[in-house]
Amino acid sequence: MNESNRQRKVAQIIQEDFAELFRKLASESKQNFLITVSDVKVTADLSIAKIYLSIFPQEFRTPIMKEIDENKSLYRNFIGQKMAKQVRIIPELNFYLDTTLDDVERIEKELKGLGDNPIL
Repeated sequence: MNESNRQRKVAQIIQEDFAELFRKLASESKQNFLITVSDVKVTADLSIAKIYLSIFPQEFRTPIMKEIDENKSLYRNFIGQKMAKQVRIIPELNFYLDTTLDDVERIEKELKGLGDNPIL
């Protein structure tokens, strides 16, 4: 199914606001990590937003995703303040780890014969 203009607009607002928030959090942290909002999908009724995150380096993925999941209500409040004038219902936020780049890297290794599969 195709996304409506409204869905795309709300998704773009969420993506931009979270990208800025995560950039700020990463720069204020003592640890060196990067969180990228790779994609946002919003349901047709705008009640749920699926937010896909890329986190580098890999060792920070589990603790950062755990922390984000524990603070979902704070993030929903943050986005609610940003979007209050644009939507009636603030969407429920679901965060997912985006491993697309890892998959691409693994496939490239396999194609070069560097992975688990031998070249026949």
